[in-house]
Amino acid sequence: MSAVSYEQLKSMLANHSVQLFDVRNPDEFQAGRIPDSVNVPLGQLEESLKLSPQVFQQQFGVKAPGKEDDNIVFHCRSGKRSLSALEIAHRLGFSKARHFAGGYIDWEKREKKQKA
Repeated sequence: MSAVSYEQLKSMLANHSVQLFDVRNPDEFQAGRIPDSVNVPLGQLEESLKLSPQVFQQQFGVKAPGKEDDNIVFHCRSGKRSLSALEIAHRLGFSKARHFAGGYIDWEKREKKQKA
């Protein structure tokens, strides 16, 4: 299955075992984000995933994802753009990439519940 649940994502973040890419626009990312996520807007994703590991790291400040990595997760606001991101990644050979279908909307709602 190529989707990750909120619980799975929470646990991956807690273990620092996820490469989480937020494919929303930079203004959305600035307004609120999932901790440790890296903003790679959907429009730039394909060219970004084609960058050399060195250039990717310079541009985004994190290690470049590898094609065999099984901890790549994309997310957006509601799950539509992350699904597109997933298609792009799979087409480029990142065959184990997944997405957080609930998106930031789901994340924020559940995080608020936990704090309440």
